[in-house]
Amino acid sequence: MPSVITANDPIGWVILAVVGAIASGINAVAGGGSLISFPTIIALGVPDIAANATNSAALWPGSLSSAFGFAERLREAKRDLTLLLPPTIVGAIVGSFGLLLTPEKVFKIAVPILILFATILLAVQPKIKAWASQNTFRLGRTYGAIIQFFVAVYGGYFGAGMGILMLAYLGLLLDGDIHEQNALKAWLGVAINFVATAIFLWKGKVLLVPGAAMLVGSVMGGYGAARMSLRVDANKLRWGIVVFGMVMSVVFGSRVMAR
Repeated sequence: MPSVITANDPIGWVILAVVGAIASGINAVAGGGSLISFPTIIALGVPDIAANATNSAALWPGSLSSAFGFAERLREAKRDLTLLLPPTIVGAIVGSFGLLLTPEKVFKIAVPILILFATILLAVQPKIKAWASQNTFRLGRTYGAIIQFFVAVYGGYFGAGMGILMLAYLGLLLDGDIHEQNALKAWLGVAINFVATAIFLWKGKVLLVPGAAMLVGSVMGGYGAARMSLRVDANKLRWGIVVFGMVMSVVFGSRVMAR
């Protein structure tokens, strides 16, 4: 998408900082922040794969601060973290390198599908949470590790909606309450984002200055969301993002069809 304002000029940096703050705040309150930030980076003239890598790297600190908020509840799920961390790291490596090995033309085709998938996950998020917390069926630990590997592959490749995927199966794996599930989900998400960011930086796919601008906004947004969360209707916000995600899937699908 050609743009007069690009990710490489000061106005673009300001836009990215604001969008980073908004996306991080949305992630803290309702989830789905990448559905806002990722299309914005592309709209500023960044190629799709570099936009995805930069988005993952810039929003990572926000997920880290969120994970620290669950530190106390993580103590009760340490055994599960020990089980799930290895497949998480391996899966994130596979997904990240999978992205880097994907031709730009192929990823452009995948983008509207991935956005639509993440949007649908966000739309059904409350039902997934309710089902996972009420279901008495329990997954075996081996099956849990296998599922987490594939979730981490998706997270390393694209990432939007991976937290919802994790919450869906963790409810079938853990005996603890939703807070323990959220704690484990948050720290596994940090691991995925850390691995992906390290690989994308190593391969030079992260735009450093635009990414730094977005990162600063992300940190500010994560902090501000803690204060804002009590005043925001998370359900209305979630549905607003769902509508935006649907529009973006159509926009990016039209971009593919126009080529």
